[in-house]
Amino acid sequence: MEREWVVEESVVVAAPARDVYAAVANPRRMGEWSPEVFATWMRGRAVGPGTRFVGFNRIGWRVWFTTCQVSAAVPGEAFAFRVSSFGVPVALWGYRFEDVSQDPSAPRTRLTEYWEDQRRDHRGAGFVSLLGRVFTGVPAEGRAEVNRKGMRATLDRIRTAVEKG
Repeated sequence: MEREWVVEESVVVAAPARDVYAAVANPRRMGEWSPEVFATWMRGRAVGPGTRFVGFNRIGWRVWFTTCQVSAAVPGEAFAFRVSSFGVPVALWGYRFEDVSQDPSAPRTRLTEYWEDQRRDHRGAGFVSLLGRVFTGVPAEGRAEVNRKGMRATLDRIRTAVEKG
């Protein structure tokens, strides 16, 4: 099986892009959406490029944390953050928001979540891949499939919450 380095999934949300963005671009809410993230810690209230936060994650009995830095925060368009472990790049996670409504009175937004594995072509990539396997129980080659399943759950939770208002 060839290793996947990029994964993305999408869902259409019956809401304006600005409302979907407001839910997604708040790191403190990630525990509501993600099946892996159970908490986040962030100083301050404002979220923008450069904002740092810590994600606390879990798969079964395994628990670990990651350090994250927001790399894109464009309301209604894009939100992304880079993940590292002990200063070594691990992944880029992001969301794109696209207005797909045909009728202005019935807003619809395509929300796309994407992940790019950053554990390649740099010093420390092998080390972080090993740490990933130890802490998460998932080998680097299997991470894309685990993330794909997680993305589907995450997007469904976001869609449900935003549509309920």
